[in-house]
Amino acid sequence: MKYRLFLIALGILVGLLTVNFSGTFLRADEPATVTSSATKKPLRLLFISPVIHEEFFLPVKKGMRDAAKRMGVEATFSGTEGVDTKAQAAMVTQAVKDGYDGIAVCIIHATDFDKPIQEAIAAGVPVIAFNTDDATPNPRLSAVSQNLYEAGQTVATRALDFIPGGSEVLVTMHDAGISALEQRRRGIQNVLKQQGIKSTVVITTSHPKKARDIITKALKDHPAIKTVLGTGQADTEGAGLAIADNFRGQGYHSAGFDLSPNILRLLDEGVIEVTIDQQPYTQGFYPVIQLTLLLRYGIRSSDIDVGATVITRKDAKTVMELKAKNYR
Repeated sequence: MKYRLFLIALGILVGLLTVNFSGTFLRADEPATVTSSATKKPLRLLFISPVIHEEFFLPVKKGMRDAAKRMGVEATFSGTEGVDTKAQAAMVTQAVKDGYDGIAVCIIHATDFDKPIQEAIAAGVPVIAFNTDDATPNPRLSAVSQNLYEAGQTVATRALDFIPGGSEVLVTMHDAGISALEQRRRGIQNVLKQQGIKSTVVITTSHPKKARDIITKALKDHPAIKTVLGTGQADTEGAGLAIADNFRGQGYHSAGFDLSPNILRLLDEGVIEVTIDQQPYTQGFYPVIQLTLLLRYGIRSSDIDVGATVITRKDAKTVMELKAKNYR
């Protein structure tokens, strides 16, 4: 009788553990919340970005929404209007207070995000990087981003096809102090330096038309410069507009990053020679998948290199069609 009662009690205990199980499958230095499958409340994820209304982030947002629908979670895209690393870092801290289950953040500064990310992870809220992950060590669990230095090398190497030897190149950045742009700039300038090509750096702002005006002035002030290499979307578009509006047919060339409608139009017209696609759709899609798997099942997240796909004039029309649907 006592043996039978023991078996019954053991069965009840196992049943309770099965229903209420909650634990952590990661190492002690990589905590994560594991949500019971019996929990009906959907997981809430928050993306935090700078320059949230920039054209670039449209496919990121679509990727985020598509993945959230597939995984049955809620995902919100938020951030700062401009580049404000302190405010953006504070949003990580606030997200934990607001009860978000997981966070994806653009890490655009070497140190500003370290403390709030570490505190979030210590509180059981996993944080991964998307779009930008600083090259210095930081406490995020993983990153879905481009190898930025290598991407800079890629665009500069392709540009060597149309840069005259011994000439000078204008290298543009839409904002100063953003680690992603700095890494691309270093990659570009190191390739140029190895070929004996000098370069001048200009900050253009994140508004393409303002960037156009600043680049136009820089080219007029330095008539020996015939090539512009961008590090981001706004300045790449601005360079194309500057050449199209003021220097078309005069032997000027440009190349850079990303796939705004104007960049693709100017690529199709032969004004921009090359642009590098970093597949922003995946930068919204994969963080949702990784955070959900981590939170629900303790499956560790891992770094994903979204690549540096070279887009040329022959690709422009196909990419335009996908861009119109926010897949590119």
